[in-house]
Amino acid sequence: MAARELFLHTTNSFNGALARTDVIAGLALRLYLAPVFWMAGTSKLNHFGDTVAWFGNDDWGLGLPAPAALAALATAAELIGALLLTLGLATRAIAIPLIVTMLVAIFAVHIDHGWQAIADQSAPFANARVDEAAAKLARATSILQEHGKYDWLTSSGKFVVLNNGIEFAATYLVMLLALVAYGPGRYLSIDYWIKRRLSPASAPEHTTPQR
Repeated sequence: MAARELFLHTTNSFNGALARTDVIAGLALRLYLAPVFWMAGTSKLNHFGDTVAWFGNDDWGLGLPAPAALAALATAAELIGALLLTLGLATRAIAIPLIVTMLVAIFAVHIDHGWQAIADQSAPFANARVDEAAAKLARATSILQEHGKYDWLTSSGKFVVLNNGIEFAATYLVMLLALVAYGPGRYLSIDYWIKRRLSPASAPEHTTPQR
């Protein structure tokens, strides 16, 4: 076998083997995102009045029009989205409104704070806000070490300052885009079995994986 043919055969075999891992990747993405959106949705629902006020207030909120309607849509998208992602049902369809909620979160809530979700002066993309947070954290730590039971207070983990940057929302956005592009994965999603049921004459899985 010529070197070129050997290279192509090896590359195709390797790519084919990797394509079969979509069952793991799709499931992992869905099961990671589902509790994230479930917690966000239930929080909005349990404090719906506060959510509406935050959506509509121009001074300390988002200043959005029709805040009650938008709050209801965001809450429904997150709760229904969590359920559908868990089942792998209508995965690409439900990812679209969830992507919209992440874009709103990025550009209306987090972008002014920079990238970092947790202030860390040593991490990339540290800005002036992060530098200020580091100084405040150092001062708070000093006070607690002098006047508080610092070892007990930090026994469950060290203190941090929430920077509230776009890091988490951007990460969820990228994961949702991956689900839109590649689907929920085979076997362990309802979407896969619906497609398989509706496409009995589709190509064999070892040549054209179905999603």
